[in-house]
Amino acid sequence: MKSMATAWEPDFAVVMSSTHLRMLRDNDPAEIWPGWLIYLSRHRGTVPPLPAPVSIESVEDKGTLIVLTRERFTASKSEHVTLAERVRERLDREGLLKSLQVQS
Repeated sequence: MKSMATAWEPDFAVVMSSTHLRMLRDNDPAEIWPGWLIYLSRHRGTVPPLPAPVSIESVEDKGTLIVLTRERFTASKSEHVTLAERVRERLDREGLLKSLQVQS
């Protein structure tokens, strides 16, 4: 993920299973839904402290990589799904998940 963020400089990137994606309510493709790994460009804002075991890592001067858990994220583990929702709520409160309008 770090290599992709460095090379392509995306606004955001998410790694999640299709099983986890299907579990989410209103999985609107315009929304950013946190998965196992989340990259957010620095222009979105500063990532706040997040609950353990989440780790936050800088990706050069480009943005932030958020890793929900060092173990493999599994949608069948309720604690993983609960953690992802807690992180989503926190990032959303900070305005980091809002969709960006495309300028024409």
